[in-house]
Amino acid sequence: MSNFLSVAAVTEAFRQVLNEAAADSGIAGAVATAVRPTSGANNGQPGNPPTVGVNLYLYQVTPNGSFRNMDAPTRRSDGSLLQPSRSAYDLHYLLTFYGSDTNLEPQRILGNVLRVLHSVPVLTRKRIESVKMSFPFLAAANLETEVDTVKLNIIPLSLEELSKIWSVFFQTTYNLSLAFQASVVFIDGKEVSTPALPVLSRNVYVQPFQQPVIEQVLSQKNPADEPLLNQPILAEDILVLRGRQLRGEITRIRIGGQEITPDEVSESQIKFTLDMPPFAAQSLRAGVQGVQIVQPLMMGTPPTEHVGKESNVAAFVLLPTVTASAVPVSSHVVDGVTLCTNDVTLNFTPRVGVNQRVALLLNEFNPPLTRPPFSYRFEVSFTPANPADTSVASIVTRVAEVAAGDYLVRVQVDGAESPLDPGADPDNPFFSDPQVTIS
Repeated sequence: MSNFLSVAAVTEAFRQVLNEAAADSGIAGAVATAVRPTSGANNGQPGNPPTVGVNLYLYQVTPNGSFRNMDAPTRRSDGSLLQPSRSAYDLHYLLTFYGSDTNLEPQRILGNVLRVLHSVPVLTRKRIESVKMSFPFLAAANLETEVDTVKLNIIPLSLEELSKIWSVFFQTTYNLSLAFQASVVFIDGKEVSTPALPVLSRNVYVQPFQQPVIEQVLSQKNPADEPLLNQPILAEDILVLRGRQLRGEITRIRIGGQEITPDEVSESQIKFTLDMPPFAAQSLRAGVQGVQIVQPLMMGTPPTEHVGKESNVAAFVLLPTVTASAVPVSSHVVDGVTLCTNDVTLNFTPRVGVNQRVALLLNEFNPPLTRPPFSYRFEVSFTPANPADTSVASIVTRVAEVAAGDYLVRVQVDGAESPLDPGADPDNPFFSDPQVTIS
């Protein structure tokens, strides 16, 4: 701890060191003062530099870079005291040497000062205590109680810097000078903080930096199947994540704003089903999905979940599946083609959110070879029967001016397109389902 008198105590202690060095230089009458440098005829008189000796002058104070803001924060958000303030400074001194240039007295004193300060470049606690006894106005200084002592270091000044100091600060003729820095000087505030209770227990946790990384998103139709990379992903499929450092103390999967606990977890692979459970009822939506692995940390007393490690976000497309049925409304014949208006009921898995974009695609099934097949696209708009619902499982939409016949049905939900069934024979694929009859 050191109070506001520390600056003055350092200056006087430094002056005493210089005074002993000047007296030890072998030059009669050499002393050290601590006043503003001059080169006038009044040197040697009270309040002026000595005729022979060295003068000490504090010309600059700067915050110490190493200990600056070491006390921050000192206040809480409500303005109350958190801890007493404590600031750190470097004191910059100019040492000016006086005497007969003919006898090289300034240089002889300078040489002895450099020897002394290089030999003992600190202001000892004993020196600070002697300052307090010498001057009553410094008796309350407590610099000697600081853990570390004040160090003295020479500061190399360029010719330009020296010329500015003498021409601007002192506006007098130059005398042999050099600069020293006293560091570090602390000044403690007078605030008194309220005592806090001691720490009852410490919760210190060390975690290796092993962020989970998702490298591949695959899927399985059945647990016995081999996971495949680019096959269509549907609701009720098994999603397989492969990567590195996937298993944590707690491992969860984040999809669509909800977190679920996966079925199987290892260091390199995670499996879970796109179904209820583990997902909440009616929560899955078709479209582009982001999947992320989260590994919360258990900390505190008692242990509670805290934000831990999170993987990169990997994307996959959850495709909708659809079945359709049609109810005739009207029909008419144009150029020998019966054009119909039907109400088509579309049943979706997973459910469709009220803010999702839906389109219906119809392609004629097994058209004759004598003409191009008919195909249609309809934008589907809908409103839930219950305004409070955020999703629907089925939509009734009207299609008009559609040629009578059987059609393959596809839907697009936010760009994710429902697949067609290629049949059971992989050697002879043929789209056959789902279908709807327009009449």
